Amino acid sequence: MKHLVFCFFILITLVSFSQNRGIYYESDRTSKDQQKYPEALLFSKVNQQVYFKHEGIEVWCDQAVFYQEDNFFRAFGHVKMNQGDTIKMFSKYAEYDGNSKFAFASDDVKLTTPTNTLTTDSLFFDRQKQNAFYRSGGQVKDSVSTITSIYGNYDMPAKKYSFKKQVEVSHPDYNIKSQQIVFYPETGHAFLYGSSTIISESGTVFCKKGYYDTKTDQGYFVKDANVKYENRDLYGDSIYFNRKRNYASATQNIRVIDTANASTLYGNYAEVFKDKDSIIVTKNPYIASLQQQDSLFIASDTLTITGKSKFRKVNAFYDVRLFKQNLNGKSDSLHLDEVTGITKMIGNPVLWSENNQITGDTIQLINDTLTNKLDSLKVYNNSFMIQKDTIEGFNQVKGKFLYGLFEDNELTEVNVVKNTETIYYIREENGDLFGINKALASTIKLIFENQKIVDIYYYNRPDDKTYPESEMPPNARKLKGFNWRGEEQLRSKKDLFTNRKTYKLNPVIGQLKEDDAPFSKQPKKSELQLNLNDKSILRTDRPNKKED
Repeated sequence: MKHLVFCFFILITLVSFSQNRGIYYESDRTSKDQQKYPEALLFSKVNQQVYFKHEGIEVWCDQAVFYQEDNFFRAFGHVKMNQGDTIKMFSKYAEYDGNSKFAFASDDVKLTTPTNTLTTDSLFFDRQKQNAFYRSGGQVKDSVSTITSIYGNYDMPAKKYSFKKQVEVSHPDYNIKSQQIVFYPETGHAFLYGSSTIISESGTVFCKKGYYDTKTDQGYFVKDANVKYENRDLYGDSIYFNRKRNYASATQNIRVIDTANASTLYGNYAEVFKDKDSIIVTKNPYIASLQQQDSLFIASDTLTITGKSKFRKVNAFYDVRLFKQNLNGKSDSLHLDEVTGITKMIGNPVLWSENNQITGDTIQLINDTLTNKLDSLKVYNNSFMIQKDTIEGFNQVKGKFLYGLFEDNELTEVNVVKNTETIYYIREENGDLFGINKALASTIKLIFENQKIVDIYYYNRPDDKTYPESEMPPNARKLKGFNWRGEEQLRSKKDLFTNRKTYKLNPVIGQLKEDDAPFSKQPKKSELQLNLNDKSILRTDRPNKKED
């Protein structure tokens, strides 16, 4: 007897539990049609809409087909589905399975939250996971922006939207296109995956992986990242971008391409200030500038460029090295002004043209501003030119000022003025040394052909004398201040970086996360037993329960 009572108690408990899990309904009119809808109740609106309630969800509609045994219904006409006070869904058609807590809606579907409105043609809602998603195109809109995509997912516990395929964000201040975006509406944080573009008046950002804060308008971008401004394109392994400040910085393998001036700036860390038209590059920076089919390279510890196109100023600081065809040099700092065409080398400057070395307190290279060809050079104070003799010794000329002329990047003429002195090795046609000439003059002109001295002119009562080699001791064969720096000469482009510190900087990734793959975590069609053509979530083993 006790055993019978216990079994009866268990049975009552199970029945109560089943009833508690069942879908509650209210309808003005109830009918049946066993031929068309076997085992189903048919509900219709008269005065009040048909009403369903199940474990926190409420549904209203004009008509419904209810399979009570399966805890499942299909709703038609002005369907409204509420989950609490925060999630509301509207559509023309919907289905709901109380056992799996899975819902499907189609035809003019709209899902609203306190901050966003989602619209689509068809929407799936997994209540157990609190996950809503679409597969046939949709749109999410807040008070400011609109996001469209082919695939969309809303993870309610995480308060996270995930969009995939043809994703586009439209905002009054910018437009984003991406293969995949994960978006947190409360924080405004967006994570971009695959080829992505952000277009605004400030500039255009490209990347294959990135993070963008839509509230503060700043982001971090990696994988083929670049920022395009009006005349400058910034590339780097990682880029930080602030749209409001018109500022960007990049780390590792930097390239800043100036499209208007046919120049490219390289380095391992860069900052771009668009409003000031300025760039700062550090960590082994160098600039390559095309000048009449010949590239000029300038390398240093720090490089800055300021000013708009054709009005730029380039400043290089510490261990500056310059290299181009038939011309290279070094100095502590360098200043280039595109308006005047003057490149000024300051701080222990030295310039080589083939085997000719020029030094002084300051060296200026002057470009023709119309043709951008190297035109001339000026050396101020303590100017000194040394040419290594073809066999032994050094030809030398010194004075207070030196002026040189170039043709096709080759030195053709040098004028030295004020307190000039020379030492010159005179050779026979067969190369034998005839004697060593030493001279003083107020002005000296040297004429070059193929980088060699072919004529020397002395002005204003020169004092010169040619000595046999035996009569000029070695210590007298160098003028005061002689300093041959030939071992420092740049022989190739790679010498721009010889003995420089190497850098390996960590990418600037900010709040960038690992790849988020929300779509791979969702159930497959076979798991959900979906039939999109019939717009039904009924199990495929019950075809007789589908609508004709």
